[in-house]
Amino acid sequence: MTAADNAKPPPPNAPTNPVINERRVARLWPVVSASGALILVAALAGVIFYRENNKPFGFELEWMSEIVENRSPFWTAPALVFNALGGGVLASLVVPLLIIAALIVWRRPWSALYFALATALSAGIVQLLKVVMDRPRPTDPLVQPDFGSFPSGHSANAAVMAVTLGIIFGRWWVWAIGGVYTVAMMISRTYLGAHWISDTVGGALVGAGVAIILWAPFAYRLFRERWKPHGPLWKHGPVEPRQAS
Repeated sequence: MTAADNAKPPPPNAPTNPVINERRVARLWPVVSASGALILVAALAGVIFYRENNKPFGFELEWMSEIVENRSPFWTAPALVFNALGGGVLASLVVPLLIIAALIVWRRPWSALYFALATALSAGIVQLLKVVMDRPRPTDPLVQPDFGSFPSGHSANAAVMAVTLGIIFGRWWVWAIGGVYTVAMMISRTYLGAHWISDTVGGALVGAGVAIILWAPFAYRLFRERWKPHGPLWKHGPVEPRQAS
């Protein structure tokens, strides 16, 4: 019997038949997380296996050739914005800390812990894979990335943020914005010549996979927390609970 089993049931305005039983997921989190990890490993193994000993696919070479020939200031400007948003100090410290702080201020401590752990673990796995794989990057980059092309850290950052926030807030529009942001980040990395397409796919798999694996032990707590009042910490009066939509 876990703490999740002893917890009170969700409020009356919560969904009566959620697609996934968060209580059961929380109780069986080792199995759920291990299964997610195995799926992630298998997916990454498939990507790595078909990379032909660190060589890019034929379609990746063709895509990169088209990109280099058709670059323009109109597309380069937003790609450079994505480059700044998804990497460096901004992506590794500033943005995560702002999100964590906002979650804490608006009374979501479990969500803040979940987001922090997922972000840190995703970044660690990306760096480990970069060292192990040591894949050469494309030869005509518009930016100066760090070592190792596989997997894309920018894509991993985007995916882990999209999935964790989608799980935390449980809103379709959060998932939609996160999905568009992740795909745009993946495209921008190839446009800038910083990564091959398979690097971005591998990065997205890492970010999304880590977010799902870590979701399992937090599932029921996140579900209950989602339906509690979320007034800011400085507001001491009664706060209306969130209404179902």
